[in-house]
Amino acid sequence: MAADSTEDAATAAARDEALRQRAAATAAAAAAASNGKDGVDHDSSSGDDNDNDEEGDDEPKLKYTRLTGSLGPVYRNGDATSTFIVAGDKMIVGTHNGNIHVLTIPSFQPLRNYNAHPSASVTALSVSPFPPPQPLTQNISPTRSIDQSDASSRLAPTSGGHSSSPRAPRQPPVPATPANQIYIASSSIDGHVCVSSLVDPKDVTLRNFARPVQAVALSPEYKSDRSYLSGGLAGELILTTGGQSGVRSNANTSQAAAAAQGWLGAIGLGGNSGRDLVLHSGEGIISSIKWSLSGKYVAWANEHGIRIMRTNIHLESADSDSAWKRIGFIDKPNRRAWQDMAGVWKARIEWVDDDSLESDDDAIISMNGHHPAEKPDTTLPHQRSDKPSKATKKKKVEKLVIGWGDAAWVVHVSPGGAGVGKDIGERSVGSAEIIHFLRFDDCIVSGISLYTPSLLLVLAYRTRDDDDNPINDPETTPKRGIHRRTNGLSPELKLIDAATSDEVEVDSLTVSRFESLSAADYHLSTLYVPHPKTMTPAQKSAFEAIGGGIWDAGVSAARIFSSGASVVSMPSSGDLRAPSVSSGGTGANTSSFPGKRHLQVHPNAASAGLKVFIQSPYDCVLAIKRELTDHFNWELEHENYKDAWELLDDHPEIITSVSQLPSEASPISTPKRQGSLQEFFADENESQTTISAVRTNLNSSVEKEKRRIGDLWVQQLVNAGDWKQAGKVAGRVLGTSTRWEHWVWKFAQSNKFNEIAPHIPTKQMQPPLPSLVYEVVLGHYIIHDRIRFKHLLEDWEPELFDITSVIEAIKSKLTAGDVTEDSIEGGEQGRDWRILQDGLAKLYLANGQQREALRCYIRLQNADAAMSLIREFHLVEAVRDDVPGFILMRISKEQHESQIQSDLEEASSEAINVLVDEACRGTVPADDVVSQLRKKGKPFEPYLFFYLRSLWKPETHERKAKTAKERVAADRLAADGKIVAEEFADLMVELFARYDRPLLMEYLKKSQSYDLGKATSICEDKEYIPELVHILSKTGQTKRALYLIIEKLSDVSFAISFAKEQDDPDLWNDLLEYSMDKPHFIRGLLEEVGTAIDPIQLVRRIPEGLEIEGLRDGIGRMVREYEIQHSISEGVAKVLRSEVAGGMDMLRAGQKRGVKFEVIPCDDDSDVLSLNLTGLQVDQGKKKFDLEPKGVDSLMAAKLNREDTATTVATSTVPGLQTDPTPSELPQGEARPGHCTGCHRPFTLPTAEEEEIINAPIPLSRDTLVGFACGHVFHLSCLLPKTSASASVAATLQQELANDALESGGRWSRSVGAKVAHAHIIKRAVGRGCVVCRERERMLSEEE
Repeated sequence: MAADSTEDAATAAARDEALRQRAAATAAAAAAASNGKDGVDHDSSSGDDNDNDEEGDDEPKLKYTRLTGSLGPVYRNGDATSTFIVAGDKMIVGTHNGNIHVLTIPSFQPLRNYNAHPSASVTALSVSPFPPPQPLTQNISPTRSIDQSDASSRLAPTSGGHSSSPRAPRQPPVPATPANQIYIASSSIDGHVCVSSLVDPKDVTLRNFARPVQAVALSPEYKSDRSYLSGGLAGELILTTGGQSGVRSNANTSQAAAAAQGWLGAIGLGGNSGRDLVLHSGEGIISSIKWSLSGKYVAWANEHGIRIMRTNIHLESADSDSAWKRIGFIDKPNRRAWQDMAGVWKARIEWVDDDSLESDDDAIISMNGHHPAEKPDTTLPHQRSDKPSKATKKKKVEKLVIGWGDAAWVVHVSPGGAGVGKDIGERSVGSAEIIHFLRFDDCIVSGISLYTPSLLLVLAYRTRDDDDNPINDPETTPKRGIHRRTNGLSPELKLIDAATSDEVEVDSLTVSRFESLSAADYHLSTLYVPHPKTMTPAQKSAFEAIGGGIWDAGVSAARIFSSGASVVSMPSSGDLRAPSVSSGGTGANTSSFPGKRHLQVHPNAASAGLKVFIQSPYDCVLAIKRELTDHFNWELEHENYKDAWELLDDHPEIITSVSQLPSEASPISTPKRQGSLQEFFADENESQTTISAVRTNLNSSVEKEKRRIGDLWVQQLVNAGDWKQAGKVAGRVLGTSTRWEHWVWKFAQSNKFNEIAPHIPTKQMQPPLPSLVYEVVLGHYIIHDRIRFKHLLEDWEPELFDITSVIEAIKSKLTAGDVTEDSIEGGEQGRDWRILQDGLAKLYLANGQQREALRCYIRLQNADAAMSLIREFHLVEAVRDDVPGFILMRISKEQHESQIQSDLEEASSEAINVLVDEACRGTVPADDVVSQLRKKGKPFEPYLFFYLRSLWKPETHERKAKTAKERVAADRLAADGKIVAEEFADLMVELFARYDRPLLMEYLKKSQSYDLGKATSICEDKEYIPELVHILSKTGQTKRALYLIIEKLSDVSFAISFAKEQDDPDLWNDLLEYSMDKPHFIRGLLEEVGTAIDPIQLVRRIPEGLEIEGLRDGIGRMVREYEIQHSISEGVAKVLRSEVAGGMDMLRAGQKRGVKFEVIPCDDDSDVLSLNLTGLQVDQGKKKFDLEPKGVDSLMAAKLNREDTATTVATSTVPGLQTDPTPSELPQGEARPGHCTGCHRPFTLPTAEEEEIINAPIPLSRDTLVGFACGHVFHLSCLLPKTSASASVAATLQQELANDALESGGRWSRSVGAKVAHAHIIKRAVGRGCVVCRERERMLSEEE
């Protein structure tokens, strides 16, 4: 009974508090709806104009979106929010009417709502399991949902006033997806804690603790252990375990209740009502409880401070005694205000994971209104690695952030383990270390978390106004007994450096009716959404299985759908009307499915990164990091065109993100039917085509935007007078010919040619920039600055301007007379004249006037360019009018004046060679070259010498012919050159005598074209004695020549060689006569004359008594020479005799050699002449005499025989000599042994009848056989036609042989004399031996 009275009192107090809060909520309901469109101040310091002026240059770090309009069902019936949490893809909101609203993110569609605490404010919410920032990998099969009305009816008998209205709309079941398999716990001032499953309304427990409960925290493993922690005004931290689903029960924290529960349970009457265990008490009201992310620790706050305890989860066997042991305590600040307010201020506790925060190195966070030179792309959300560092893995430290009153703490909680040092042998439960402590003088913490590992995110309730005056409660009488604050200030969201306490960012939030709200009315919760690119394929699939792919908003708006999408597709009540788009946002994406309503999605909620949700009773605001698009717009608003253009150039996707968002005012059209997610990715071609088309349009819009911003940038610089920088920027940003034309004229009007000219496009644009623009700039520099004109002409393509106009401008400047070869510019003579001439040559070339360009290069003495033109366009004929200038192309003025032959020869060689080659071809006649050079006078004589020398002696210049054909052509040209050079023979004698004396002697010896008289006079003038001697010898004045040698040169060797050359006895006499009075001449004659003259005659001519030095040696040398000559002659004679003897032996051996024949007698005298002429074998039944020649190369003999018999037929011309008929066809193939090499007939002996034939024709069997040493045997009648003997000789020979046979009585004589006589006659006719072997030798020699 005592417990019941306590419960009634607590319930009554809770109801009174709920009525007061509901009255305030009802009065502000209409205002909440109308203020739903109020904007959030996006400036860094909104609310104070002075601050805006001072801090207007700093770009805010966060952007805000009001979500109030999307949460219409939450504020229905004048309800107001009292607390909320964000977990995974869900937002769970508790209200002052005790309602629990579960909404999906980012569409904010109601998934489920239920009244857990009728007429009582919800004080705290908890979720188990808490969805981690990274997707889970397990795949839980969905289960069938049960309608909420069933759960309500089941609770009706035990909950009394908690039953729902029978007219309440029937809610569709929540799909049992893995993401929906969670439990939601809520606590209230009515003393109850309600734990309900999201998908199964029947799985719900309601426990009454008889005192207002301020905090509740579900175990991370609630599904298995059914335990949670709670605390409130009773000051007790209670661990509740168990409890029957669907049954309302009372807490059994007192000893009596616990004993009774245990006794009833022992006898089977207590039921499963759960067990409550007080873990801590006696330190005042407990305002907040938070379970750590790992589940190993729990932190709670009471009036004395914050305590941290080790839980019973994830305990090792050795640490089983550490469960529910306290490991740390953070005492409240020891200040007077804390003595009174420690129980009033609500502590805000958050466990934080560094991997679920923004990066400290983020480019957007670090920039303060300026564009960095290089942005670290690795800091962007989709490019950061989610892998923890090695240090994090080793420490396993959990981070706790606490905000309480005007103070904040950052605490590191480390796990326990085996003791070290003096604590060795003892196991530590764990430890807590305060890393940072911060104190705030102007606010109270209404919410806290970390934005980055080093930046605190603080929702601050201001306690001082802008003038730093404290805000005091007005001393007014409360209306109807309800106390309302009327002077509250708008809250602020701060980013604070935890290490230095510096405020990095302060944003003032404008929320509805903030004047009447206190610090406890505001709440803050964060949600980190990983970027899809940071997840592995397995993580993506798991994440889609859990959350339905809601965060993959970047791929397609059609893919954004929540885990409760199936609810949306079903018919529903008015509570599920599509919420209106929040005016505070930038728009909403829509996704549609067949038969489903369009879901409106907040882009800020659908993007990746850290989401900061801020709740007040009447408003919900979302804050996210400013993206590149926001930074880009901010730069444009502040006229930072440079930073905006560079940002757009680096990140063209900025325009993509803007262009893909539909306008807020545009109506939602009926989208085209879209297939499933699997079908979307299965059709790769469709996806790629769509993306490529979007990219094409994007590039066009990006370029247009860049050009627009670039134009503004240039205009900004021009207005500031920075023309130089404006020109540079124009070269980067101007992309169309119209804008270029506009700005070039703008610069030209202000005479700023130097600033814009280097940046004008150097290639043709589309559409093209008018040529007049380029011509004006070039004309300006032709007059004022030739150096810049040169550079522009090199950079600009000739197609950009009218070449003729620029040529005329250059000619006008050259004819004006102020720019000449002698004018001095920049301390250099003729600098500008050379620049203009060079530019003129280039323009002539571009205009197809190669001859004019060649003349310019010749005037410039630019040999390389001129020679290149000559070779490429065959323009040698163009230099015919200015040969001296062509030769001087590589010769400087100093070289020309110094007249150093070697330098001139090297410098002019290329031009000389060209002129020589063309003279040989007749293109540039030698007459023109010689005449022009001779007109130039003596300074040009060296070049004339080089020209004529190369012309007469072409081997003096390089020959480039490579192939045999080219070499033959070159030789022909060289021969033609010599013929041409002979026309200038006398001039060559003069030039050679002046510049090349050795060549003069060579020319005098080889040429016959020069005038001997002129040559003699030239040599006499220059006293060239050897050359004069040669000329005199040619004219027959040998005595004078010899006299010159003896008198002028005193060169006995030269005199002797001259005498030998002339081979004139009289000249030798003259030489001896001139030399007799000259002892050294006599000695020279003795030593060198050799056998040219009679040595006795020389010795006798020596005057007696003349002393000659070295006479003995000279005579001895002469004698030795004679002895050597005699010895050589004898040796030669012996060699000749030996060779003759050898030849005679060979001849005699050959003559003695006979041809051996094998004679085989025949038994049958049948005619063998009937054999076929082709040389087939005789019938084997007949016998014949086989005369087989030995050593005959039958193959070769047959081959040569076919060639010989092609024109000669072996017939006998001897009258009476019977020959076989001439075969119709010549013998083919080779002759077999025993056959004639000529006719291929066999050799046979005459028969008795043939022997008796005297006056009749002699048969072939009696014909003479001729055999050679080589082995070839012929019928004489067959051999003679093949020899050089004429037909008459052959007939005579045959007649002599026939007569000899008649004289011998009709028989061939067998005497030796007759044989010798016959052989002599035959040899005389045959002559040179075997015709077959001779022909073979000829053929072999031809093949070689």
